[in-house]
Amino acid sequence: MTPGSAADFALLLAEGDPLDWSLTAALLIGGGIGFLVVWSFTRHTRRVAHEQAGELMEVARREAAVAAEEMKQKAEAEIQERRAELNREFDRREIEADVRLREIRAHEESLALLDYQLEQRQERLNRENAAIRQARDAIRALSKSVRKRLEGVSQLDADEIKKQLREEVMLECQDELRAMRRAVLEKSEQELQNEARRILISAMQRIASKPNNDLTATIIQLPNEEMKGRIIGREGRNIKAFESATGVTLLIDESPQMVLVSSFDPVRREVARTALDSLIKDGRIHPASIEEYVKRAQDEIELITTQAGEDAVARLNINGLHPEIIKLLGKLKYRFSYNQNALDHSIEAAFLASMIASEVGLDPNLAKRAGLLHDIGKGVPGELEGSHAVIGAEFIKRYGETPIVVNAVAAHHEEVKPETVYAGLVILADTISAVRPGARAESMTGYIQRLGRLEKLALSIEGVQQAFAIQAGREIRVVVSPQEVTDDRAREIAKELRKRIETELQYPSTIKVTVIREARFTETAT
Repeated sequence: MTPGSAADFALLLAEGDPLDWSLTAALLIGGGIGFLVVWSFTRHTRRVAHEQAGELMEVARREAAVAAEEMKQKAEAEIQERRAELNREFDRREIEADVRLREIRAHEESLALLDYQLEQRQERLNRENAAIRQARDAIRALSKSVRKRLEGVSQLDADEIKKQLREEVMLECQDELRAMRRAVLEKSEQELQNEARRILISAMQRIASKPNNDLTATIIQLPNEEMKGRIIGREGRNIKAFESATGVTLLIDESPQMVLVSSFDPVRREVARTALDSLIKDGRIHPASIEEYVKRAQDEIELITTQAGEDAVARLNINGLHPEIIKLLGKLKYRFSYNQNALDHSIEAAFLASMIASEVGLDPNLAKRAGLLHDIGKGVPGELEGSHAVIGAEFIKRYGETPIVVNAVAAHHEEVKPETVYAGLVILADTISAVRPGARAESMTGYIQRLGRLEKLALSIEGVQQAFAIQAGREIRVVVSPQEVTDDRAREIAKELRKRIETELQYPSTIKVTVIREARFTETAT
């Protein structure tokens, strides 16, 4: 509105009707009120917008904090994963370093042994050369005296002169005869070694078999968690009756739908597994049904073991075995040694012994019989004392086996002196079957730890300087200080170490203990 129009409007108000003036005032008041309302609404809108902007900023701040925390956790997880990977790589390289160190030690040991053998051979050659020189000088002196005597004694006849000349020539040719004899013996020994290698390789190639990888199951799966309560029974009556009837221990814990059968006797464990499977399928679990199913399982396992023994005997075509021997042989079906089934191992050893016996001209049936029965002592109940070799030999002797087979079974771990070559065949077949690749499962870590414990056990004895585990842990060679240890004490150390190994270590087969005591004196002539 212009100043002129405002003045005209004021003049109109002064000259106009009072009603018009009131209307105009009302318009002015209304306009002011409207202005106040608009201003208030605008201010309120700005305040609401400001508050919404603050809330949006707070939400954005929280989202940023959450995103930052997620990124932090992801980074930490990646760091942990990388650290674990580095640790695994470090452990692997450490194991490889330990294995390489073992190989170096074994190589050093073989070099030391070879050096010792060379020194011994050199000393023997020196002694032989000295003796030869002494004998040659004596022969030459004797030859001169004989010639002088022959020249001075002209009354001797032609036959006597020929005899004396023959003796003289033989004495002069002793060196050549000795060298010829040594060459013939060395050639014969080499031929024997080559023939032995050929026989062993031929037998091992013919008996090549698959690795053993089956184990007796001790874990029983349940259809549902409710079955655990039914197995335990009211106040534990069912589980007590089951453990009493089978001689095993049932371990029921928080593992879902699973029961563990624990027993040192694999046959009892198999009976318990079979009986519990039948009870679970039946669903009626109480002391009376438990006794019934356990009896059925025992009869079933007895039939299975007997059939397994008969199958082994039929497979090898062996006749004349006592039924009790066949029955005990079948129990080896449920026994394992380092993941190798004892019955399969016995059959394999029997085949190997038979093949080697055929190659060397011995009775293959007798060798096969001894090889099959060599581990039968492992099936004898554990109440008897002694090693399985001695126990098995006594058992088969009781049922009419021949002395050759009895001695082969008793001596297959060299606890008893082998009396026949068949005992050596069984020892060889048992070793080949046990150490062939895939026969027995043992982790590299456990193998290295076992060798380390064996060496540490030997080094802990006073007077021991060095100890070397060789032959894959089947032999321990101990070097003692000759100044501190006498021959009698060295013999005692061998016995003491053997007893400590038997008491403190777990190991397959046998461990041979060899104690070496030697003194070396070296001089250099210039």
